[in-house]
Amino acid sequence: MKCPYCGYEESKVVDSRSSDDGEKIRRRRECGKCYKRFTTFETVELIPVIVVKRDFSRETFDKNKLLAGIVKACEKRPVPLETIEGIADSIEAKLQSSVEREITSQKVGEMAMAALRGVDEVAYVRFASVYRQFKDIHTFLEELNRLMAENR
Repeated sequence: MKCPYCGYEESKVVDSRSSDDGEKIRRRRECGKCYKRFTTFETVELIPVIVVKRDFSRETFDKNKLLAGIVKACEKRPVPLETIEGIADSIEAKLQSSVEREITSQKVGEMAMAALRGVDEVAYVRFASVYRQFKDIHTFLEELNRLMAENR
């Protein structure tokens, strides 16, 4: 590890401990030349998951993009941010643990809708209306009627 102060390429680990969430290792290092100390973090390098979009273009899965869509659907709803982040984290974890390295955007959307359905029905309908590209009020009403029928 290169020293951020003098650029020397050799340092030794003085202290090492897990971060609070257990996802990273925090290491205190000491430069072999100037003896200044600095901190580094070690994380697991994940293999990217590729999302195949409706137009068959491909892009790397971006949890922040999914999170933004869920936040928008939950706007002005009593859904805590921790719950929203938990949904996005859960979907990301499922995708990372899957043996498939490519997934369709439809499957990602279905996963988000399934999670939202159990959290807030209004947020679910909002997300579904954008995700399923409701064309008119009749399509919207069909989804509401299906939701109401399942809740009986």
